Amino acid sequence: MVLLNGDADHPRELLGNKGHGIEIMRRHRLPVPAAFCITTEVGSRYLGNPAATLDAIWDDVLRRMRWLETETARTFGRGPRPLLVSVRSGASLSMPGMMDTILNVGSNDAVEQALAAAGSEQFARDTRARFATMYRRIVGSQSIPADPYAQLRTAVEAVFASWNSPRATAYRHHYGLDDRGGTAVVVQAMVFGNYGPNSGAGAFFSRNPITGANEPFGEWLPGGQGDDVVSGLVDVEPITALRDEQPDVYAELMDAARTLERLGSDVQEIEFTVEDGKLWLLQTRSAERSAQAAVRLALQLRHEGLIEPAETLRRVTPAHVEALLRPTLQPETRLAAPLLARGLPACPGVASGTAYTEVDAALAAADRGEQVILVRDHTRPEDVLGMLAAQGIVTEVGGAASHAAVVSRELGRVAVVGCGHGVAATLAGRQITVDGCEGEVREGNLTASSWSENDTPELRELADLARQVSPLRAHAEGDYPRLNGTSDDAVRAALDAGHTDVLTGSPLIAMLAALRLRGQR
Repeated sequence: MVLLNGDADHPRELLGNKGHGIEIMRRHRLPVPAAFCITTEVGSRYLGNPAATLDAIWDDVLRRMRWLETETARTFGRGPRPLLVSVRSGASLSMPGMMDTILNVGSNDAVEQALAAAGSEQFARDTRARFATMYRRIVGSQSIPADPYAQLRTAVEAVFASWNSPRATAYRHHYGLDDRGGTAVVVQAMVFGNYGPNSGAGAFFSRNPITGANEPFGEWLPGGQGDDVVSGLVDVEPITALRDEQPDVYAELMDAARTLERLGSDVQEIEFTVEDGKLWLLQTRSAERSAQAAVRLALQLRHEGLIEPAETLRRVTPAHVEALLRPTLQPETRLAAPLLARGLPACPGVASGTAYTEVDAALAAADRGEQVILVRDHTRPEDVLGMLAAQGIVTEVGGAASHAAVVSRELGRVAVVGCGHGVAATLAGRQITVDGCEGEVREGNLTASSWSENDTPELRELADLARQVSPLRAHAEGDYPRLNGTSDDAVRAALDAGHTDVLTGSPLIAMLAALRLRGQR
């Protein structure tokens, strides 16, 4: 159990991604609500012996809750200044949307009355209703205890247990991650974007995670809480709306993002809340990004002196390069096909297939060998199996920080989100092409044109850089031994044979593979 007070010097593996980010922000005196962390070590023990593990740590949890009360000058579960908390998952490796979070824990009759007296009856009702809905969905009980500590304990249990949810298990299997680690749990004092005027919640990216442009990017929802933004259920505003509405808050957010980007040497995704004109940062992490953004951002950060050449190449994977080289639509092909829907380009690329609106039907079609496009009103965490099986994702609602957009970028699936209500019914069963570069859905299986590594200046620059540091220099032409493909086995065989220069149609992919294999030795 660790207090996240800025003084803890514990690794990410123990605190989890979320706890580690909070600790860094508190250390640098950024505005972060008080929090403590139940570590991944406890989470791992919990999976083997749930009841005994919770019993063993519960006195420590109660002591940390008293510390939260002191830090916030509030009292958990009672007035006149009640403390509510969020109970959040936090694995050491980012698993966006795969595990559970419960907000507003500690709500009961007395707390609702105190919140109404301090704010408004609408705010109090809304806060309690949000808690009840989330608690019933995640804990799985229709009966909510009035005792705030009983709520806290069942919430902690539910978040620990979500490590083994079907969606989290499928995600780890897809990426070859170990099932044994377990998650940390972060308990954090609530701040309220639903408080009233000059309040809201948002997600902010220090640079564009879709295109890689060096510009602030994000979404803002007046009067909302963070779960609203990521759910994709509500229409959000661009981050420029916050700049126009509350310029001082926006400037403070920009300054914090620049600080965190320098500290992390990477593009940051920041979840934030504004309560009555006061900015609060809830978490920060390295932003999930499209393949296009991964390449551009790695080169930007190197040019700015934030990362070395070897780290630049480590941040670009063979899968990123392969995604960039996938065929794209020529303008004459794209414009000749009927436009069926338009939305936000959440992850670049082009994918064609049959539109399915139900996950089970999409999985069955994929098992038959069909090319599948998953079309939903919005994606839910439990939809991840369908997202893995699909070539492309389309949603009716949601923005760039929605579950559909973030997970699509992580999985490398072409995605267009926020296409409008009724789109799923319109597209169901049709042959469609999703253009994640233009943010369009067009009729038919359209023919796309291929690219090569040499067609893109960024890929040429990376290849030149790779030849300086890779143990295997690969070339598209010249008098060198030919590499038999770019698989790990082919690259390993070339290295074992002592080759330093080889000939291949995909030099950058081969050199990135060689660098990764050298790092494993």
